[in-house]
Amino acid sequence: MTATFEATSLQRLAAAIGVLVLVAGCASSPPRGSDGPGVNPPADLASVPDAEPRVEAIRAGGPNKPYQVLGREYVPTVADRPFVERGLASWYGRKFHGRPTASGEVYDMYAMTAAHPTLPIPSYARIRNPANGRQVIVRINDRGPFHAGRIVDLSYAAALKLDLLRGVAPVELERITSDEIRAGTWRRGSDAGTRVASAPAPAPAPAPVPSNAPANAPIAASDLAFVSTAPSAATATDPAPGVRPVGEAAPGFWIQLAAFRERDGAQSFQRHVGRDSDAGWLAPLLATFADASLYRVQAGPYASRDDAEGAATRVRSTLGIVPMIVERR
Repeated sequence: MTATFEATSLQRLAAAIGVLVLVAGCASSPPRGSDGPGVNPPADLASVPDAEPRVEAIRAGGPNKPYQVLGREYVPTVADRPFVERGLASWYGRKFHGRPTASGEVYDMYAMTAAHPTLPIPSYARIRNPANGRQVIVRINDRGPFHAGRIVDLSYAAALKLDLLRGVAPVELERITSDEIRAGTWRRGSDAGTRVASAPAPAPAPAPVPSNAPANAPIAASDLAFVSTAPSAATATDPAPGVRPVGEAAPGFWIQLAAFRERDGAQSFQRHVGRDSDAGWLAPLLATFADASLYRVQAGPYASRDDAEGAATRVRSTLGIVPMIVERR
């Protein structure tokens, strides 16, 4: 099963990289995931029932053991605890239809499933599109995505029901625990437009990426906020090693790539960007600043706004996000 998982992850990663190469050569190239829906898709896919959560055994080995992709180590959790996250969602289609997933199950693009880098396999999650209020419940049975800023890869059917087939867009993810399944409390948030009490209030989100935009089309950096229910060992007023108070930022123009509520999320993002083969030039300029209740990942300083805008354009083309430009005097 381990060999199958590693091969599948590499196949999906290679396909994603292949799409980005095409984007670099042609601005009108189709987005990642444009390999769906197939010649004869099932009728009325919008009415496919959500995954029905049930308690399933989670073992420490197999798809839940630590693994590496592109030099980054991922440590899946096997604990039955709440988990809430906000970030970007993508989807994968017929190129992987019928192939083994990380769980060993065959991928069915018309089923309500998804891939996540670290959530237990198998497990269940509620995915919400804050742009339209739609939400679905999916079964996590695969690993990925492995692109900075993206938190979940949806099946074609799940992306269709959320109206996310046009490209990469922000979503809110909430894991459904086994305790919630046993108690039946997960059903409280099952109707469209509702939320469970523990989930954060949705923030305004940009429109989904246009249908003719590439997979790395820009998403505002201000919308890249990752939320975790796990307790944090430090607060933004008590920076840890590697995190600097915002008052220590040098004067000049900085570009902000993302803002996080958890220190670990900001530092992990900074490391991931620094290791990105297309963004290596950015690594020595990156810093994480503690500012009020947020941890801001920024690059700089730049002597002029023009220099910062030039760097922001390069970040947008390589990382697929649109940084904000901040001037400090």
